[in-house]
Amino acid sequence: MGIIKVENIRIYAYHGCLKEEKKIGSDYRVDLQVEADLRTSSESDKLSDTVDYVFLNKVIKEEMLKPSHLLETVGKRILDRIFNEDPRIEKATVWVSKLNPPIGGDVARVTIKMSDKRKNHLN
Repeated sequence: MGIIKVENIRIYAYHGCLKEEKKIGSDYRVDLQVEADLRTSSESDKLSDTVDYVFLNKVIKEEMLKPSHLLETVGKRILDRIFNEDPRIEKATVWVSKLNPPIGGDVARVTIKMSDKRKNHLN
């Protein structure tokens, strides 16, 4: 197994439970780590044999642009999509952070972290 990380993706989005958050928006940071077998790609040197981090970045941006009340919802959508769209991914962890959240006080960010692994469908 190998690890691919896409870190510090900055995006402006509209998540939150307050009306103002969905209207004004906020800055977010997303980090993603996926685990996959990288042996084939390390020998073939072909992009088609690995998990493409351009694809991972695209999924994150698309899912972040869909407004949600909770960061947990966004994190789950990101994980669900990468497992559904790339069969090479075995495990993944996503961190979604709201920067400077409106919670009263000097708080740099709030972060949710969610992990999942590929489900075996052997019955």
